[in-house]
Amino acid sequence: MRRDAPERPAPATRPVAQRRPVSARPAGAVRRPGPAPVAAQARRFPNPRLTGLGSGLFCGATMLLLGFLDAALSGSLGLYSVAFLPVCALTALWVREGDLLTAPVVLPNAFALGLLPAAADHGGGFGGHLMGLVTALATEAGWLYGGTLLAGVVVLVRRVRLVARRNAAGHPGHPGV
Repeated sequence: MRRDAPERPAPATRPVAQRRPVSARPAGAVRRPGPAPVAAQARRFPNPRLTGLGSGLFCGATMLLLGFLDAALSGSLGLYSVAFLPVCALTALWVREGDLLTAPVVLPNAFALGLLPAAADHGGGFGGHLMGLVTALATEAGWLYGGTLLAGVVVLVRRVRLVARRNAAGHPGHPGV
């Protein structure tokens, strides 16, 4: 042994059960977290912000497309009515904060617009078509009210959160809607 070399420390004398395991990771490797929480995964979905007119166009065009699709596939209004619920939820979630109250207002109009092709009575003329539309509105009123109520609840929750956020930030905001 050379005299100018520093002495090395003695090997560890701990028993094997007390020693820390040697990591298989390299020293500079970054530890990756496990699966992301649900809230973080939900942020990956599209989050468009529609104006009042844009929300009306979105749900109107979607319901018209669903009406044509329902008329071509099944002719049953049950599928059309059930598909109305996600359209209501998305419209209420995607409308801008300044136009929140337009979502529950435009949805019944979009429902009726989509019923035009879905409730068509082939061979009854204008009167038969009108009667099919009125009958469809009457028989599917529960779905129409349910979807509008769903959108109203989503809009109300978003509005309450908006007002709470403004109050927490120190902005008095507008007391009205």
